[in-house]
Amino acid sequence: MRNVAIASYVLVLAGFAAPLIAQDNSDLAIRLEATLGDFHDRYGFPGVTAAIVLPEVTIVSAATGLADLENGRIMTPETPMLAASIGKTFVAATVLSLQNEESLSRADLLSAHLGNRPWFDALPNADTITIEQLLHHSSGLPNHVHLPAFQEEWARLATDEEDFNPERLVTFVAGEDPLFEAGMDWAYSDTGYVLLGLVIEEVTGQPWHEAVRSRFLGPLALSGTVPSDRPDLPWLAVGYVAAKNPFGMPERTADSDGQLLWNPAVESAGGGFASTSADLARWGHLLFGGEAMTEPYLERLLDGVPVAADSPGILYGAGVAIYADTPRGPVWGHGGWIPGYVSSLRHYADHGVTVAFQINTDVGIMDDTTDLVPELEAALGDLAISSGDETGQP
Repeated sequence: MRNVAIASYVLVLAGFAAPLIAQDNSDLAIRLEATLGDFHDRYGFPGVTAAIVLPEVTIVSAATGLADLENGRIMTPETPMLAASIGKTFVAATVLSLQNEESLSRADLLSAHLGNRPWFDALPNADTITIEQLLHHSSGLPNHVHLPAFQEEWARLATDEEDFNPERLVTFVAGEDPLFEAGMDWAYSDTGYVLLGLVIEEVTGQPWHEAVRSRFLGPLALSGTVPSDRPDLPWLAVGYVAAKNPFGMPERTADSDGQLLWNPAVESAGGGFASTSADLARWGHLLFGGEAMTEPYLERLLDGVPVAADSPGILYGAGVAIYADTPRGPVWGHGGWIPGYVSSLRHYADHGVTVAFQINTDVGIMDDTTDLVPELEAALGDLAISSGDETGQP
């Protein structure tokens, strides 16, 4: 048995001159509901939300399944989940915004902003890392998330009742050997984005979450997106993990009242937000459409580096994964994982449509025993493209 809730609406995003087109999207809403229901029946995950933005900024969203299995709470399109690494799109955009304001340059050495920190000289490639390399994951920094020392400390860090200090994450890579010379290769590093969060705070004099809020969440009316900086996030869907997981977490990651059993602040600027699929899709549509800022930035956003020599068509820009040549044309976006939650954001550039979805489990996904995520990305991408093409918009 599955429970389904749907919301669909037409709007103009605040502050941007997108045309409002009166249009009946009931057919797309029905097809989106049916697609989610089919995947729910086939894969048996707890719940999912999804949203599609069409070229004229029409948003259609839907949900199926449960946000809390034990309490029978129905998943709705407004139910937030941890967006995990999709938060890197906000962090990178904030850096580009600060560049527009001439508060920093992508060419800046990291040492120009954080060189006085007591741990700085112990960072791998400390003297040569640039802001741009951090944005592109080409700094040569290890990823603290995958280091045994961090995983051993996870339980303590994630349940610390004191205010979490992100500099504690950086110290896990201090003294480690660099993966490669800065700028000479690619390796995904959450640590690099934690450092970007510290740079944002150094430059703006305010918490990095606040810098994101004042530049994007507020002006773009992304009211469903909030910092994931505490365990008690209102109405958050309960996340579910495998019984045997690397962090030793219980299968249900929240207590009976729905409060997380761990502090998501431990993610810091490697992610850092809870959001809805509708907000993520709206954000992606504006960001990848070049409308998230008043000053030009799209060329810098998409100025990517190859992620592997044998995959020349896959690049990483400023907080964006770039798939240059797919059967659906160029695809820009980001995925997200954090224990109990998986998210996806995809913009299909040739068709002007954007898709986001969130699932409240990572069982079978992180160990690659299911093809749920790529199959759902493909199905929703095809649905969005066919619906967008039917509007006659370029």
